[in-house]
Amino acid sequence: MNISKRVQSIKPSPTLVIDTKAKALKQQGVDIINFGAGEPDFDTPQNIKTAAINAINSGFTKYCPVPGTLEIKNAVIEKLKRDNNLIYAPEQIIVSSGAKHALYNLFESIIDDGDEVIVPAPFWVSYPDMIALAGGKTVIIRTSDKTNFTITPESIEQALTPKTKAIVINSPSNPTGTTYSKEELKAIADVCVKHKILIISDDIYEKLIYDNFKFTSIAQVSPDAKDITVVINGVSKAYAMTGWRIGYAAGPKDIISAMSKIQSQSTSNASSISIKAAVEALNGSQECVESMRKEFEKRRDYIVDRLHAITAIKCRKPKGAFYVFPNIEELLGKTFNGKTINTDLELSDYLLNEAKIAVVPGTAFGANGYIRLSYSTSIENIKSGMDRLERCL
Repeated sequence: MNISKRVQSIKPSPTLVIDTKAKALKQQGVDIINFGAGEPDFDTPQNIKTAAINAINSGFTKYCPVPGTLEIKNAVIEKLKRDNNLIYAPEQIIVSSGAKHALYNLFESIIDDGDEVIVPAPFWVSYPDMIALAGGKTVIIRTSDKTNFTITPESIEQALTPKTKAIVINSPSNPTGTTYSKEELKAIADVCVKHKILIISDDIYEKLIYDNFKFTSIAQVSPDAKDITVVINGVSKAYAMTGWRIGYAAGPKDIISAMSKIQSQSTSNASSISIKAAVEALNGSQECVESMRKEFEKRRDYIVDRLHAITAIKCRKPKGAFYVFPNIEELLGKTFNGKTINTDLELSDYLLNEAKIAVVPGTAFGANGYIRLSYSTSIENIKSGMDRLERCL
């Protein structure tokens, strides 16, 4: 049976591949410390689990409306109003099986063959492949630790062509933890408004902000920006609900309607039980979010200090998410047992085989010469992992 050229042109998610490999080694009895996964190690808060149990016991186990129940839509609307001062109507909201699913539906809804989407690099691994599956082309704006991993209005202008359809803004960013200020976002939005480019604002790490930095969604910066922005978010990272698979999108009614049409022909509604859990997450006490955020901030401070102590590594201190993205270029060209390590891919293999720590090479994110480490694991694991990294290097 022949596989389509479109599918052959993409690759499995590198982060999931590495996470799977690390977990398989653990199951074989190998003592692996996994810095690869973008998943909080905390348990889902009890009030959220109780809401799901109640949903099961009350028989809330049937089909729901494709874009979500009115209850979950209203919970999303209230969250966006409360946290972001953004006002939406129910028909401007869709709830999907994870923020990843919402993004996939969005790209399928807006891209025609040959359309271009601007994506800053380093980027989350799935953006380019989702764009390719929709028949589009990714236009990359490259950044580095020297530029704080941020893009500028000028760099956007240079990337524009008559085929430009949209731009992706991910703040805080996976993999770098980069955050944009309100002023920076306003400057970016002004360019997009001027050229009538759709803004895709991936806000999934919104709640994981440090150093008293104030989060701003690009949809907030002006009414004109809101009119051309689709906000993507979900409950996975903020509420330790990765396996529940609930994400949502808010944006122009015609785009949300198109996303609902696609979802109706693929997955239909998101899990009814997970929907009830997400309603409780969004409407219930937010103390758990702050508690986890504080713990992530402690872990960030520790892992950055340890990385700074390694002479050959340069690591900026991120203001959001739960990743560090150190520059390891000074380590390349060095040898181990007669073999030269020339790339971040080879360094990642070396660290897995010799230090028994799993990291993701920067190449997976469109940035050679870096590695990504997630500090969404316990402080004990981070300490042990940093000890191994120091010894191994």
